[in-house]
Amino acid sequence: MTVSHFRACYSASGDGGAGGAGGTGALTAAGGHGGAGGSGGTARIFGTGGHGGTGGTGGNAGTSASAGAGGHGGNAGGSGFIFGDGAFGGSGGGGGLGGLTAAGGAGGDAGNGASTFLLGSGGGGGNGGAGGTGNSAIGAAGGQGGAAGNSGFIWGNGGTGGAGGTGGANLGANPGGPGGNGGAGGNATFIGNGGNGGAGAPGGHGASDGTDGTGGPGGRGGLFGQGGSPGPHG
Repeated sequence: MTVSHFRACYSASGDGGAGGAGGTGALTAAGGHGGAGGSGGTARIFGTGGHGGTGGTGGNAGTSASAGAGGHGGNAGGSGFIFGDGAFGGSGGGGGLGGLTAAGGAGGDAGNGASTFLLGSGGGGGNGGAGGTGNSAIGAAGGQGGAAGNSGFIWGNGGTGGAGGTGGANLGANPGGPGGNGGAGGNATFIGNGGNGGAGAPGGHGASDGTDGTGGPGGRGGLFGQGGSPGPHG
């Protein structure tokens, strides 16, 4: 086995790249959507997979056009087959700012954490992106928190679910955007505890506040372990 083969089998893998930001809309043009974060690389035998990349921020709008949505966070790469903790999912990008009479961009959803195979704890889910401020019938929604990875078959704890993104504020006489829901906690299988659910996010401010996000459910505990707690509501 060469040195390069040894490193490939017994080391962590690379993280996913971040998504690019969306372009700004000129005058009355819409802002561009943020790019998705890249997925993390998969480890082979021992080691943690790569973390998911962060989604790009949505572009701001012109005076009367909608802003771009934030990019989706990348999913985490798988861990080594024998041992390795799960990597974290990437966070979603924030939505862009709306124009004077236009909607803000929705926050990007988060990537999911990686599950492990035999030994190791699951990775946490990424956090959802915040909705952008705008002036529209309803504020921009916050992104959803990512689900956490499950533990290894023999040992390990479930990961923690990602938090939802805050709803976008609304400048008009209309409600703010809904907050994102928290991601589910990861399950444990044999020896280990379930992961806690992610927190729901508060709704955005407006003439009335947007709906708060719901906390994610806790993960199931292993045969020798306890279940995780549900995440708090926004």
